[in-house]
Amino acid sequence: MANKVINLGKYVVDEDSDPYLIAEVGINHNGDLQIAKKLIDASFATGWDSVKFQKREPDISVPEHQKQVMRDTPWGQMTYLEYKKKIEFGRPQYDYIDKYCREKPIDWSASPWDVPSVKFLQQYDIPYIKIASATITNTELLRMACEVGKPVIMSTGMSTWEEIDAAVDILEKYAKGNYILMHTNSEYPAPYEDINLSMIKTLKDRYNCLVGYSGHEIDLEPTVIAVALGANVIERHVTLSHEMWGTDQKSSLTVRAMGLLKGRITDIRKTMGSGEKVLSDGEKKVREKLRG
Repeated sequence: MANKVINLGKYVVDEDSDPYLIAEVGINHNGDLQIAKKLIDASFATGWDSVKFQKREPDISVPEHQKQVMRDTPWGQMTYLEYKKKIEFGRPQYDYIDKYCREKPIDWSASPWDVPSVKFLQQYDIPYIKIASATITNTELLRMACEVGKPVIMSTGMSTWEEIDAAVDILEKYAKGNYILMHTNSEYPAPYEDINLSMIKTLKDRYNCLVGYSGHEIDLEPTVIAVALGANVIERHVTLSHEMWGTDQKSSLTVRAMGLLKGRITDIRKTMGSGEKVLSDGEKKVREKLRG
């Protein structure tokens, strides 16, 4: 593969760079800006590069067959549509997030789930637009995301080759190659036998592009292996506690796990090396001792 280069803000991503680490806050904030702030703090403190949220207009993005489904929530029983509206951040919250992240500094972005949410994100100078696996067949959304002019990071979970091919065609035409694909399995949590990390190389070979890994497993090992296999971007959901309410909390990293994963990724990058045969200084001393 030709050495592709994608600029995510000030971070230059290529085959030789350390992977760009995205802490997926998603909706784990449960509509509470203080929880979001603590997760931003944790991401910065543990050395991650970006935090990411999800942006929706629930009236548009929630499927019709789910809107009136009743759900038990910490705020009482309500329809799924009401629940989605309750936890959705609007302009005041994102203005605060934008300012707070710049002060750290740490990058931030969001996954838009509908066209108005793409337009909403255009108000901010974010380093990339993230396309969730669930929306890669939404051609209008994908095209508009490309036209924002920022790199597009697109997950490929729950998708057939035909669907991925069609989405990549749009990325090539409208993003002009300024994109990164993410291998992912969309189960929460994803069982080992379904993770299929060999897809990282398969995607690189098929599309000649940078490829990352968005992990939904409950532990760290698959993500570390993904880095060893050449993942250029890593995304993991993050949480303050697995005991918090919400469907994504169990398969998310706690603050301690974020620090552990950052360290293991750093270590694996060191141990992988360059692939060139060289004698280290320590090895030269051993050579002199044993061979004279």
